[in-house]
Formats: sequence, C-alpha cells, structure tokens
Amino acid sequence: MINEEDKELFKKLGLSSILELSLQIPSSYCDYTLKSSPILDTNQLIDATILSVTKNIKYLKLRLKVHNFNKEINAIIFNPRYFHQKNFIMGKRYYLYGKLEQGFGIQMIQPKIINSSLGSITPKYKQKMVVSLIKKYINFENLSSFGLKDDIVDAILKIHFPDNNFYIDYLKNNSFSGKYLKALKYTEIFNHTLKLSKLKTTHPALKRLTSSPQPFIDSLPFKLTNDQLKVIKEIEGDFKSLVATKRVVMGDVGCGKTMVILASVVMCYPYRSILLAPTTVLAKQIFKEAKKFLPKEINIGFVSNKTKEQDLSKYDFIVGTHALLYRKLPKAPLVMIDEQHRFGTKQRELISRLVKKEDKSPHFLQFSATPIPRTMAMIQSSYVDISVIKELPFKKDIETKILYPKDFSSLVEHIKREIEEGRQTIIVYPLVEESKVLEYQSIDEARGYWEKNFEKVYVTYGKDKEKEDVLEEFSKEGNILIATTLIEVGISLPKLSTIVIVAPERLGLATLHQLRGRVSRNALKGYCYLFTKKEPTKRLKEFCKTLDGFKIAELDLKLRQSGDLLKGDRQSGKEFKFFDPSNDEDILNEVKGEWK
Repeated sequence: MINEEDKELFKKLGLSSILELSLQIPSSYCDYTLKSSPILDTNQLIDATILSVTKNIKYLKLRLKVHNFNKEINAIIFNPRYFHQKNFIMGKRYYLYGKLEQGFGIQMIQPKIINSSLGSITPKYKQKMVVSLIKKYINFENLSSFGLKDDIVDAILKIHFPDNNFYIDYLKNNSFSGKYLKALKYTEIFNHTLKLSKLKTTHPALKRLTSSPQPFIDSLPFKLTNDQLKVIKEIEGDFKSLVATKRVVMGDVGCGKTMVILASVVMCYPYRSILLAPTTVLAKQIFKEAKKFLPKEINIGFVSNKTKEQDLSKYDFIVGTHALLYRKLPKAPLVMIDEQHRFGTKQRELISRLVKKEDKSPHFLQFSATPIPRTMAMIQSSYVDISVIKELPFKKDIETKILYPKDFSSLVEHIKREIEEGRQTIIVYPLVEESKVLEYQSIDEARGYWEKNFEKVYVTYGKDKEKEDVLEEFSKEGNILIATTLIEVGISLPKLSTIVIVAPERLGLATLHQLRGRVSRNALKGYCYLFTKKEPTKRLKEFCKTLDGFKIAELDLKLRQSGDLLKGDRQSGKEFKFFDPSNDEDILNEVKGEWK
C-alpha cells in the first residue's frame, strides 16, 4: 500500500506500516474556527484589523479591532524579527492566532498570521514529514484492511482529522481519553501481536515423536503435580504433529520443570534430544537427575568446556553448557534450553541451526523459571506456544522479612542456630569491591567478619573463574556462602535454609524472587532477609507478603514495565506507548478475540 517513493520516509521515521503511522499522534491541536467571544488562557483564532502599530526593539505592540467578537484588544510580539515588522501593517485585516490573556484589558500574546486551514481544528505533529503521510495514507479503507474494527478505525481517524465534538472531549481532559484512548491502546497492541504473529514461522518437524510418557510417569517415586501432567500432555500433542513445535514452559521457582524435561526426553526416545543449560552447575544437576530417573536404556552424555571432544552420536540425551554451541552435534529431533532468558537470541538460534536438517527443524522447548505476567504471556503467545506450571510439588514455607543494621546481632544468632542444625546460609552483597558511592559493604569488605567468626565460609562472584567449583564444594561442605546475584539461577542446595540479600532496593522483584527461591527447596523451613539501610519501599513490603512468582511478576510489571521477555532482547523498559500490560488485559482479550 505504501508508494515506493514514500518507503524511505517511513524508514526515516522508524515505521514499517500504515498501522504504525496511525499511532504517530498529534502533539497538540490548533482550533482555527472563529468564536463569538474571547476564551481566555487558550489559543484562539480572531478576525482582526490593525488599528495601530507601536514598534520597539523589545516588542511590537498592535491595537486590533476584532470583528468576530466586536471588541478592541491589544496584541504583543516579544523580540520581534524583521518579518514581523514587515508583515503587520496598519489598516490591514488578518486572521490571527495566539493566546488570549487578561492584562490591561484582553491582549493576544505572540499572534501568528494564518492563511490556511481556516475553519478547522488542525493537528500539530512533532515531525513535519508525518503530516503529508497522514493525509495520504490514513483513511478508512487502509486501516480497515489490517482487520481493525470499524469503531476503532473511526476513533483513530477522528484523532488525525478532528471535528468539534472530538476537540471538546480533548480539551476537557487535556489529552486523549475514553474511546479515543482505547482506540490507541487497541491499535498498538493489535499492531504488536500482528508483528509477533509474522515471526511465528512454521517448519516441518525432523521427526514425528509418538512415544508415551506414561511408563516414565508411573516409574517415579513421587506423584507429579496436575500442572506438570498438563504441560507434559501439551508437549505430547506437539510432538505428534508434523510441524516442529516452538514452546516456552514457564514455571515458578521449584515447580519441577526438570521432570517435564525428562518426560520430553522419554517422549522423544528412541530418537535423540539435546538440552542446553546456562551453567555447568545447572547442567550437572540435570545430568544427575536424568541418570537417577530416566530409563536405563537411555544413554546420557554430558558436555562442558572441560569435557574432551567426543563422538556424541552414541548418546540418546546430551546435556551441556554453551560448549555445545562449539561441538559437532548429531541430528536431534528435540532441542531444549533451560533458563532460556540467560541466553541471547543469537545463541538460541545457533543451537537450533546446528541440528537443523535442510528445511526441517527440531521440536524446540524453552524452559524459564522467571514467571512473566499473564498479560505478557498472552501477548507473546502470538509468537510462541506457552505452557505455565504454577502448582508446586510441596508448599514452600519461607519467612520474608526486612532487616535493618540494628537487627544485625539477631541475624548472626539466627545463622549460628541454623548452622548448628546442619543448615546453610547465603549472603548476597551488591558489589565485589569497595565503592565510594554505595553505603553498603562489598564482598571484599565484609568477608573478613564472616571468615573470622564462622567456619567453612565460601566466597564467589560473577568473574570468579572457580565459581562453579566453589558452589559445588559449598553445597557439600559449607556453612556460609558470600556471593553476588550469580546464585540466582536454579542450582539446588538442599540444606540451604537462609538467604540474606544486602541492599535489596537495588534489585528488581523478579531477581529478589529468584534469589529467595534458592531456599526451602525440600519443604525445609526457609528464611529470606532483606537487609537495608533505607526506609522500605511499598514494593519491598508487598514482596514480603507473597511467595507467588506470578503475583510478583504482575507487581514488577506495574512498577518497572516490561521488555520483550520471551525473546530475550530486552529485560526491562517500556514496551508500549499507550497500552498498559498491567491494566489493559480486557483490551488484549478483545484483540485476541479478533484473531480467532
């Protein structure tokens, strides 16, 4: 629909369609209709003859006879230019536009001569090049062709081609409201889901996978939750299709995603499956679980940057870290990524390309322990299929509390009692080295106290090359681990009962929830202490009240706004200009209804 010569203009404006052009809204409106009386403190058009002109370096003063409301008023132009003095001529009649104020009588400030758009309400745009494009492309036919409903199209057209009723509504609220604001929200989320749906490419599956997960489920020494069973059923349906699936499985911390991963391996067998995990610790953990629970006939291999090059074709299930991206991988009809938000988009695409065969693709499952709000999940479902595991295998019992420096001695006593009971503590510091800006201790400053007063204290952080060895040794031997937020990812520490997060106000709620999720992994009584020197914010107080990751994600969305969470390109920042994911689910439901 866009002419070749205009495509460059669209590109300059960062727009890819007429629908996106329609969301380039006016910054303000000029009312070029004549009124029969002056309206103070607003811009107004008048029909006036200049009775006198007083010139000065600092201002140009005009005496005007206003014909449309039969009054004489003054007009003043501050810092006049040459063209002002040249254009405003005594005895001539003009249409003038400017702000009317009450001074010594009524006066107009900075009047402009108006020659066009008379009798209309004219929108003003921040970028002048938008104006000609709006006039050319924004019409009922073009907007309707995208599938927008008639009432939405009508409201969008009024925003760009306003009438008096629209303008009265706009002035009353000093902004877009009611059906006009709804139309902008609707069009924006409609456009977003339309773009996402175009990204949802389909490829023939490498293999149709038909093995039943039931023998594996029956062999487990515990019962799977209803949510785990529901998601396994959804994946089973995907695998039986001739089209390669692209599914994200989201679950709260400790919801048992590993069992869903293993059930997927069983459904894929006798064909091969590959799992990519973000850290060696996590990869080893899944490898151990696979060895423990998978049928013995499934041959399991492990790959990290420390394992030697080997022929991977002998394995039915390959578990590995980033190192997999640099190995020769055999054909695998199932590729899975755990903690998918830890990998960049390019890394995820790379592994699926490594095992792609001509035009056929593997089934692709991504697992995430970062719950995203329901609305965001609904939006992203235009791009990928989504499964959610909310139910936990056991009820978590974690006490979350805000602590202050005055509570330090009682915190130390608590840690001593937990160590006596054979339990472990992690203390998360905001920085590794001393900072002149931050009023909290760093790891370097704090470790001396803990190492002096406690035994078996381990220390690690993001750039520590030995961090994975330290974490493994701590899980077996340690009492206290001093660390940064690197321990956020789902490592299993069965004896961990307490986590202390220093300067919690510096972290997002999702990160705080992930950190808290390290404790009480086996129905152990858990403690999460938020150690702050600040007055606690509303969000920290709300965080203390709930253990539900999905509720926390909703709260985080309201407070921080969300980036493109599933695709992993941006983790925060405002995604929408009009649509509010935390409040506009009803509009999204309406849009989704149109797609069906």
